[in-house]
Amino acid sequence: MLRQVIHRGLQSFFYKLGLFVSRHPVFFLTVPAVLTIIFGFSLLNRFQPDTDLESLVAPSHSLAKIERSLASSLFSLDQSKSQLYSDLHTPGRYGRVILLSKPGGNILHQADVILQIHRAVLEMKVNYKGYNYTFSHLCVLRNQDKKCVLDDIISVLEDLRQAALSNKTTARVQVSYPNTKLKDGRSSFIGHQLGGVMEVPNSKDQRVKSARAIQITYYLQTYGSVTQDLIGEKWESEFCKLMHKMQLDHQDLQLYSLASFSLWKDFHQTSLLARGKILVSLMLILLTATLSSSMKDCLRSKPFLGLLGVLTICISSVTAAGIFFITDGKYNSTLLGIPFFAMGHGTKGVFELLSGWRRTRENLPFKDRVADAYSDVMVSYTMTSSLYFIAFGMGASPFTNIEAVKVFCQNMCVSILLNYFYIFSFFGSCLVFAGQLEQNRYHSIFCCKIPSAEYLDRKPVWFQTMMNDGHQHTSHHETNPYQHHFIQHFLREHYNEWITNIYVKPFVVILYLIYASFSFMGCLQINDGANIINLLASESPSVSYALIQQKYFSNYSPVIGFYIYEPLEYWNGTVQEDLKTLSQGFNTVSWIEQYYQYLRVGNITATNKSDFISILQSSFLKKPEFQHFKNDIIFSKAGDENNIIASRLYLVARTSENTQREAVELLEKLRPLSLIQSIKFIVFNPTFVFMDHYGLSVTMPVLISGFGILLVLILTFFLVIHPLGNFWLILSVTSIELGVLGLMTLWNVDMDCISILCLIYTLNFAIDHCAPLLYTFVLATEHTRTQCIKNSLQEHGTAILQNVSSFLIGLVPLLFVPSNLTFTLFKCLLLASSCTLLHCFVILPVFLTFFPPSKKHHKKKKRAKRKEREEIECIEIQENPDHVTAV
Repeated sequence: MLRQVIHRGLQSFFYKLGLFVSRHPVFFLTVPAVLTIIFGFSLLNRFQPDTDLESLVAPSHSLAKIERSLASSLFSLDQSKSQLYSDLHTPGRYGRVILLSKPGGNILHQADVILQIHRAVLEMKVNYKGYNYTFSHLCVLRNQDKKCVLDDIISVLEDLRQAALSNKTTARVQVSYPNTKLKDGRSSFIGHQLGGVMEVPNSKDQRVKSARAIQITYYLQTYGSVTQDLIGEKWESEFCKLMHKMQLDHQDLQLYSLASFSLWKDFHQTSLLARGKILVSLMLILLTATLSSSMKDCLRSKPFLGLLGVLTICISSVTAAGIFFITDGKYNSTLLGIPFFAMGHGTKGVFELLSGWRRTRENLPFKDRVADAYSDVMVSYTMTSSLYFIAFGMGASPFTNIEAVKVFCQNMCVSILLNYFYIFSFFGSCLVFAGQLEQNRYHSIFCCKIPSAEYLDRKPVWFQTMMNDGHQHTSHHETNPYQHHFIQHFLREHYNEWITNIYVKPFVVILYLIYASFSFMGCLQINDGANIINLLASESPSVSYALIQQKYFSNYSPVIGFYIYEPLEYWNGTVQEDLKTLSQGFNTVSWIEQYYQYLRVGNITATNKSDFISILQSSFLKKPEFQHFKNDIIFSKAGDENNIIASRLYLVARTSENTQREAVELLEKLRPLSLIQSIKFIVFNPTFVFMDHYGLSVTMPVLISGFGILLVLILTFFLVIHPLGNFWLILSVTSIELGVLGLMTLWNVDMDCISILCLIYTLNFAIDHCAPLLYTFVLATEHTRTQCIKNSLQEHGTAILQNVSSFLIGLVPLLFVPSNLTFTLFKCLLLASSCTLLHCFVILPVFLTFFPPSKKHHKKKKRAKRKEREEIECIEIQENPDHVTAV
């Protein structure tokens, strides 16, 4: 009883709202238009892109950020970023170049050319306020001699050039890999500076026979001042231009350059590339909506309503964007999906209202017809809009750990609210004016009076076709002239009979089993999308650089800083064994290892604290080849006693081409050891900030949103008009969501912030289209389930087909945007709409004929009512026999 009261109360409320809108259409047309103008100007004046890529796509709250702060408090990260090598996530300003020789060539034979390019970089000048700055003014300086920090591969190349000038063979200058001995006696790790290496067969010291690529990085100092940052940005820009010029001058080499701003620039490049395609998409949606709302009947055809419906969503999206920028929001490329998400939901409401209008009785005044359409449609549309708001509201909650997802969900919540308001106000007013034109028998396109049938009969065929109002089809046998709409006609006359045919049903069951199998198979292969290139323009310099880097420099992981943050008895044999155990399997760059070797070679014993530290300070760190280790040890002095309070070493693991996933695995292995080992340490690399628990962070929004929707649907089981409607809706949405998740994995889509947003949208898109169909079915009172599903498809199939076809056609231009972000968006939204269409028109119409709710009780009720009516008629005839004579 409560369910019926609530449902009738909502219908009554929306009936009154429809009457109110129909009586004041000018007001409801003007207010949204004025709001759009006001907020549209703010959109133009306050537009500002977000340039901080880390804050957008890296997990906001992660242990890696805490570890970064701890490591920075011990050792300056700006000074040590040359040692903490990271593929694409190097902090601060820098310029990086990969020099690649031709296939079959040896890059080491071109040392002179590479050093010429290197000198050009060092001599490059940047002008700022009348002063010229070179790399030497901006570089990171070494502590020991205050010279610029340069990659050790430069020293190797200089040795090779000197050997070539003195007529020595390059074989005389021995280059080992990944550790090589430099001229000053230092041992250097060059695994990230030399790539595509072939070693001399059976070489014990891993001598290099040839190499394909060299990678050189130029690190700039970061003081935190705005001026320094501006000069650094100009230097990076000039560096990229210089590399482009050098590529033209040296055709025998391939040059790939990267700077700190490259990732953000190529991330924002997607928006610039997609602007024209989004306008094309809008034109296609306008055209599809206009054509799908048309009929041969010039009186009842509503092409302009389809057009105005799409424009309603456009102006509501502009208003939402204006509100976003007024509240100091910053634009990023992930927000490209909002127009498509808003259009998919908004046009569904538009087409449902248009279908609701067609279901009203033509003999009613147009204001009552608008009110009836509101009463029929707005209850369901309010429910689906509320679920949209709940889903994206949960995504915008503090539980979401990725800022880009949170910002997107906040914008979607505003867009959904404005969509809802604009549809019942702006589009409702358009519906009122269109209804008034129809009641007064005006042409739906030319807005002129439709002539009488007698007048048309005397005119040519082309004129009759243009001015035909369906009078020849309308008779006392025709109850609904809108049945002649081409989609409704196709569904009623052809599709409904075919899909409910008993011979088609087995094939549909087999199709669903195939669909479920592939979906399940895909769900078992989900990959997290921590790779930043998934969000960049596909033909950008950053992506080209990343692919070459992955191909030639993926033999070793990023350099992991191993920070021991408390005093340790390094002279103790047990501690030494523990350190060896922790670094086992890694290629280490360690003062401890070098110091132990120094003691062994010199046959020096240092088994107590005083000897260990005394020899370390007075002998080991004084040697030129070991002086650089001073930066890795922090001493403290208490009276006459020296202590080592903290130190660091570097670990590098052997990896395959999938470096990022293996780096995450290393982090997950090393971090728990810091809790159980006697040695207290932390591990850090700038890459960890982007990848630390990324999988959990990126999947949390969709899990929370899905749980929120599920909870709402379960709690409203006894409030909706029929609980089986909610039950079937939960099953349908789960099937669609898992199908999209599995199929997008098989289509090589990773779980990044874009695909997660699409999965949240899929939940709501499925509800938007399945809910009206299911609720109409469970409330139907026909004798059989087959007849009920036919009526449901006939009632809502037109709106579903109109919306999904417009949505799919609008996605096509995204395919031509050369960006990984838009490719992901296209794939996910295509799967979402296709799976929803498959369920609405194939799977549900068949499966609903097998399972509850049963329609037998409706049949019994109808028979009882018919019998009761016949008995009443017999009693009336017996009481009044003259009535029969009168008839």
